[in-house]
Amino acid sequence: MKKYIAYPIAIAVCLAVGYLSSLLQADALREWYPTIARSPLSPPNMVFPIVWGVLYVLMGVSLGECFRTENMRAVLPWVLQLAVNVLWTFLFFWLRDPLLGMVAMLLLIVLTIWYMTTAGRTSSWAAWLMMPYMLWLIFATYLNWYVYANN
Repeated sequence: MKKYIAYPIAIAVCLAVGYLSSLLQADALREWYPTIARSPLSPPNMVFPIVWGVLYVLMGVSLGECFRTENMRAVLPWVLQLAVNVLWTFLFFWLRDPLLGMVAMLLLIVLTIWYMTTAGRTSSWAAWLMMPYMLWLIFATYLNWYVYANN
């Protein structure tokens, strides 16, 4: 039973990070983001918190699975990718710098691949739970690039 407590804790950490990110981007979402050129593929703003909520839950379950399978080697890349996730929000929205955001996004993809590879050594489920996140990161990289290239 003790191994399963990691799931809700990891999910709570992810959701707390998501909340922090929402605070970091709040002003930019009101003042800056509506004024810039965005991709025609950009989803409506209301889609982002829904998608991120689901992704954060999946990320938390993935980490919980690593704890359950005692794969402590996966914790470092998971923590690093989550930290860079927040860093991207800071760079892109707080500093309003799409170029630095792009650099962080590329690093985020590399760290997520590292995590998925490491997590997959003991649980393919832990790795696969991150696939929606990876796909969203690839899409977000395109959106970030579009903002950088067109503003």
